Amino acid sequence: MCGKGAAFHCAVRLALALFGPATIALAQQSPVIKVNVRLVHVLATVKDEHGQPVTGLRKSDFHIADNGVPQDIAIFEPRTEQPLSVSVLIDTSGSTGIELKYETDSVARFFRELVREGNPDDAAALYTFNWEVWQVNNFTRNIPRLEQRLKQLHSDGGTSLYDALYLAARDLEDREGRHVVIVVTDGGDTTSSKDYRAALRSCHNADVVLYPILVIPIRNDAGRNTGGENALTTLAQGTGGHVFAPSLGPQLDRAFGDILRELRTQYFLGYYPKNLPYTKELFHQIRVTVDHPGLRVVTRTGYYGEAEESSSREVR
Repeated sequence: MCGKGAAFHCAVRLALALFGPATIALAQQSPVIKVNVRLVHVLATVKDEHGQPVTGLRKSDFHIADNGVPQDIAIFEPRTEQPLSVSVLIDTSGSTGIELKYETDSVARFFRELVREGNPDDAAALYTFNWEVWQVNNFTRNIPRLEQRLKQLHSDGGTSLYDALYLAARDLEDREGRHVVIVVTDGGDTTSSKDYRAALRSCHNADVVLYPILVIPIRNDAGRNTGGENALTTLAQGTGGHVFAPSLGPQLDRAFGDILRELRTQYFLGYYPKNLPYTKELFHQIRVTVDHPGLRVVTRTGYYGEAEESSSREVR
C-alpha cells in the first residue's frame, strides 16, 4: 500500500506499468495554444478643412496601423448607433462659484438633448469634484433626477481634476458601447492623489473620448493656470477628443451642442492586432488615415496592452 505522502509516486508507477513512458510524458507536458482575442475599438471623427464632420465614408476609405503595422479592419460602422455612456464632471472648487449656475443650466440642456434622440440606451452620469470626487448620480435617462442633482451643487475647496478623470473612466470600463467624459472646469489641478499619467492611462483603458470644456472668466494669462489648460489639451488629444474654451451663455451651449454632433457622426472601427513585432513597451500607437486629401481623422493616439509575448490568452 502507498502512504499518503507517496500517493503521487504510486500513480506514476501504475501508469508506467499499464501504458508505458509515453503517457507520463504527455501528462507532464500540457500543450499550450496561444490565441489573441483582444478586439481594439477605435472611434473616429473625420473633419474637412473647415473643421466640419464628414459622413458617408466607406470601410475601404480607412486605414489603421498599430505600432506602424497595417491592420485589417474587422468591424466598421459608419455613423455608429452604439449606445453612449456620457459622464459629465463638474468642477465645484472654490474658484468656480460665480460660473456654477450658468454651467449647470447648460449641462441640464445637454442632458435633455442627449436622451431626446439617438440610441434608447444612451445614458448619462453626473460627477462633481473639488478636493474630493463624488458620483452625484449613476448612469440614467431620468432627466428630472439629474436636473434636481444639478440644482443642489455648490462650490468649495480645491481641485482634484486628475482624480475625477481617473475614477470616472474606471467606472466606464464595463459599460457597453461608447464611453465619453465631459469635464467642465476652469483648468488646473491642486489636490489630486493621481497624476496626469494615471488619468490618461485610465482613460485609455476604458476607451474614453475626453472633451474638456474650459470656462475661464479671466482672459489675462497672469491670472490663469495655463499649465493646467495645456495638460487638459494634450489629455483630450490623446483620447480622440479636444478642448472647448467658450464664454458663459450661448457659447457654452454651443460647445455642448458641438460635442453631441460629433458623437452622432462618429465612425466605429475595430481590429484584432496581428503581426506586431515583440516590444516591451505597453503602449501601442494607433494611426488612422483616410484616402481623401484634405480630410483629417481625429481619434485616440493608442491603447495599453501587454507585451507581445504575453498578450495572448493561453488555452490548455
